[in-house]
Order: sequence, then structure tokens, then C-alpha cells
Amino acid sequence: MKHLKIITTLLFLFITSTSFAHYLWVETNEAGKKGEEHVIKVHFGEYTYGVIEDPNGENFAGVKNFKLWIIAPSGKKEAIETAINGNAFEGSFIPTEDGTYTVVLNNNEIDVIDYTQYDFGIFKTHYHSTAKVVVGKNVTNSAADNEAGLVVVNASKNKAVKGSDASLKVLYKGQPIADQEVTIFVADLWSKKLTTDKDGIVTFNLPWNTKYTVETTKKEEVPGSYKGEEYEFIWHCATYCIAL
Repeated sequence: MKHLKIITTLLFLFITSTSFAHYLWVETNEAGKKGEEHVIKVHFGEYTYGVIEDPNGENFAGVKNFKLWIIAPSGKKEAIETAINGNAFEGSFIPTEDGTYTVVLNNNEIDVIDYTQYDFGIFKTHYHSTAKVVVGKNVTNSAADNEAGLVVVNASKNKAVKGSDASLKVLYKGQPIADQEVTIFVADLWSKKLTTDKDGIVTFNLPWNTKYTVETTKKEEVPGSYKGEEYEFIWHCATYCIAL
């Protein structure tokens, strides 16, 4: 019984820690065409571990109150409605302009979590994710639309293809953040950690035709309350997915 109790405890800790390590991300084709429907998917899980949560499941329920927008090259911002389709919430838009569109997901409506038993504290989570959709040949930076936390901007000069380099810029409350740790996740448990330069930029190669999910996090050491629950800090998590 003692061994069973230890195994059960370890299993609980594993499930809890991996659930906490989950992230929301936006997945879409970077190349769009004017006048044609462009599909966007929202996932929750850990791609590198092959974990993509069921949108109808309990784990996704706590983070499903996200907002999704599209920002046109002209700056026009419109909400995107989503519905469950397979293992994702799915939405779409129809490009009407040439240039770089930015998909923006924001979720600041997540209940307070108490992880004091794991020496992490009591915190509120803020998820943010972006994606770039290029229509035509004019490739520019994706938009930054998160003055309250972290955002990953795609600053690459060209569309992403196998063998090309990707440049991502990390901003915190509208300002580039230097020495920020960024983790790149690929399938089969492969990951790599990079650190932003003085301008908040990391550059890395895309050697395979696969998905690259990028995550960066930051603690905002400011206490507050949400839905009547007190928290010690806000845990910001920003992601970006490049799907080749």
C-alpha cells in the first residue's frame, strides 16, 4: 500500500505539472489568398509531447474563454467566431487586402490557481498567442496587440519555408524585452532554449517541414484579485506557432 501511495502521488504530481505546463497556441497557414477563406485553429496542450487537449474536455474548459481577432494590414481589427471542430476551436476570415494580417488570441479570463504546495504560489494566468498571414509578396512584421503582457511578433523578412531563418521579437507591455528566455518546441520531445538580444529578438533556423511552437513566460510580481480570489502574481505566457 505504501508503494501504491507513492506511485499515486507521483502520478498526480506529473499530471498536475504537465497540465500547468500546457499552453494555448494559434495554428494557421502563413500564406493567404485574397478572396479565399483562411482557416485558423486554436489548440491547448503541448505539441512536442503529442498532447492536444479535447476542446470538449475538462482540461480545455478552464481556458476556453479566449478572444480571437484578425488585424488587417490597414489596421482594421475584427473578431473571429470559433466553433469546435475535431481537436481544435476553429474559425476563419476572408482576406480583402494585400499585406500582412495578424491573428491575435488573448485569454485573461482564467481562474486563480493555488500552487503553494508545489512552491510556485497563488497566481492568475494570462495567455496570448499570435500568427502571421501574408497575402501577396509584401512581408512585414506581425502586429503587437497586448499592452497588458507578453506578445511574440514575427519579424521575419520572408515567408517561412524549410531551411529559412525565423526572427521573433518579444515585447512586454509594449516594450522589447532583452535576456528573455524563449523555448522552441518540435515533435518527439525536441526543444531548444534561446535568449533574446538587446532588441528582444531571437533568430533560429527551420530545418524540417514540421511545426515549431514557441513559448515564452514571465511572472508579473503584482498581487490582485479575480472573481473574489486573491493572487500573488500574474503568470504571462505568449506563444507563436510556425507550421511548415
